[in-house]
Amino acid sequence: MTVILIVLKVKIKPEKREDWLAGIKEYTDNVRSEPGNVSFDFYESGTTPNEFAIVETFRDGDAGSAHVQTEHAQNFFPFMSTVVAERPKINYQDLEGEAWNDMAEVTPQ
Repeated sequence: MTVILIVLKVKIKPEKREDWLAGIKEYTDNVRSEPGNVSFDFYESGTTPNEFAIVETFRDGDAGSAHVQTEHAQNFFPFMSTVVAERPKINYQDLEGEAWNDMAEVTPQ
């Protein structure tokens, strides 16, 4: 089994923060509804205001390709261009195995 893991680092213009939050929340709901999506989440940095990470996982390359062709993705990319302070950074990985595994080093007590 191969999964696709994508992590984006996105810096948002401070004056566009509210637009970004509304847009990314709607986009998150849309992506999560895709049949090939395993997970999609976004997080704000705890040390750098208006810097966000987007973590998305798709079941395979076909699901990732289908994702970028969806209407919501085709609408989101131009929107994103209006709110970012700089070009986003991307880490794209094809990974063998499951999307999520238990962390061996930590067990709840």
